Amino acid sequence: QVQLVESGGGLVQAGGSLRLSCAASGRTFGISAMGWFRQAPGKEREFVAAISRSGGYTYYADSVKGRFTISGDNAKNTVYLQMSSLKPEDTAVYYCAAGRVVTMGAMNTYDYWGQGTQVSVSS
Repeated sequence: QVQLVESGGGLVQAGGSLRLSCAASGRTFGISAMGWFRQAPGKEREFVAAISRSGGYTYYADSVKGRFTISGDNAKNTVYLQMSSLKPEDTAVYYCAAGRVVTMGAMNTYDYWGQGTQVSVSS
């Protein structure tokens, strides 16, 4: 099993920045990619960004491209999501996910999920 723990959420004004972290532990061998998803109230969970285990490949949702950056530290088994130029519509619970055989933007291909961290952006 793999455990994922997110941190770094909070309340920020529009235009501000936050950095989310996701620490993985347990049987992380074989994890090929990690990603971030989010779910706003009353909406379905959606893909945000993903990164390959090697860090050589990243993939972003169009809605965050140019504002969010995903990165990873393999030595720490940690993935980060740097969020800048935040908008009220970015308000959501952000979930970290990891998988062994992953299609990066496809939620159902991820095997492990964190509990989520709340990000709230005020206007």
